[in-house]
Amino acid sequence: MNFVYKFPLKMHVGVACKPIVNIGDTVKRGQCIAVPEGLGAKIHSSVSGLVKEISDTCILIQADEVQNDEYVKIKECNSIKDVCFEAGIVGAGGAGFPTHVKLANDIADGYIIANCVECEPVLSHNISLIEQNPDIVLKGVKYAMEAVKAKNGIIAIKEKNKKAIASLEKIITNYQSITIKKLPDIYPMGEERAIIHEIFDKWLEPTQLPIEANCVVLNTETLANIVKAIEDRKPVIDKDITVGGKLANGSKENVFLQVPIGTPIKEMIEKCGGIDGEYGEVLIGGPYTGLAGNLESDVVTKTSGGIIVTIAFPKYEDKVGLLVCACGANESRLRDIANKMGSEVVEVLPCKNIENIKGANKCKTPGTCPGQAALALQFKKAGAKRLIISNCSDCSNTVMNSAPKLGLGVYHHTDHVFRTVDHELTRRL
Repeated sequence: MNFVYKFPLKMHVGVACKPIVNIGDTVKRGQCIAVPEGLGAKIHSSVSGLVKEISDTCILIQADEVQNDEYVKIKECNSIKDVCFEAGIVGAGGAGFPTHVKLANDIADGYIIANCVECEPVLSHNISLIEQNPDIVLKGVKYAMEAVKAKNGIIAIKEKNKKAIASLEKIITNYQSITIKKLPDIYPMGEERAIIHEIFDKWLEPTQLPIEANCVVLNTETLANIVKAIEDRKPVIDKDITVGGKLANGSKENVFLQVPIGTPIKEMIEKCGGIDGEYGEVLIGGPYTGLAGNLESDVVTKTSGGIIVTIAFPKYEDKVGLLVCACGANESRLRDIANKMGSEVVEVLPCKNIENIKGANKCKTPGTCPGQAALALQFKKAGAKRLIISNCSDCSNTVMNSAPKLGLGVYHHTDHVFRTVDHELTRRL
């Protein structure tokens, strides 16, 4: 083995953790190496080895040559909430919100919603887990219901995932008060407020959290981590992940379950035979919300979802407008793409459905768009010849109903990813 594993001190919403180990210490797999000082989650080593370096941002551990699956177990706790804190469980779907905080709520007449949507195309590790082990997800819902005193649980999953749904249906009768809600295959159906709207036919305001609808929403893998922490006293030291794109073993996605956190992404790509020739970028995350990564320094974290190697960006050395959507890439990411395409940015406009909440863009009604014709006209007046957009399925549909009529080409920021894996482009519904 003999790899160096990197553990970022901030793999969660909140503040960076404080290291509780020193350079030169030997640590065991599962040992706590950093603790939160405020909102956050404990960090545990996924390998046995030697602490090589500690900085303000990370801990580096040189892994022992020989590793095994054993780990240091978390201490016994009196509540499910405390178990989640000790295990360092956070939202594994990408948000990274500490789970023990969510489970501190009391919603006696409320719902636990299992977010099994796997919203981002290409990513498929959540669905693979459900297909292989539906029991661990249903158990997780039951434990979460117990923690917050909820009387009902709902499995929210895209209707297209028929094999996963069949796996759940085979055993769901063993779990009282848990039902399945099948959702349409549009982006961003996995967004919490979109799920709540689909289930209850009501929109939460952008400032509201699911708890205001008497709900706690937990991702598939988060639920599995709750079960492992309760039944096996296992901390979060492994992560499920999808690797796909321009790889030597083909563009079909590769699912890896229980990868040690801190594993270099370069090593995950090598497990797929390496990169197939020239490439554009290595995207960390999903096509819509992922960011360009660093092949040499990025590692698997508690919130990693995907590693996607893409084809090169097309060259477009002309004037473009950037249409920023709260459900997709932000302005910085769109500028990054424009730069890689050789384009000149002449205008940047927010989707008309955006609200800025404490510096963060939030969509008023994620997945449902009021139309973008007025913005397309503004881009035309600014001299743009093409738009680079980051919109959801419905917003993209409305852009395509107006921009081409004005002579504006449209490039969706996911295009290079979807062309890599032969996925349908985000254009018209």
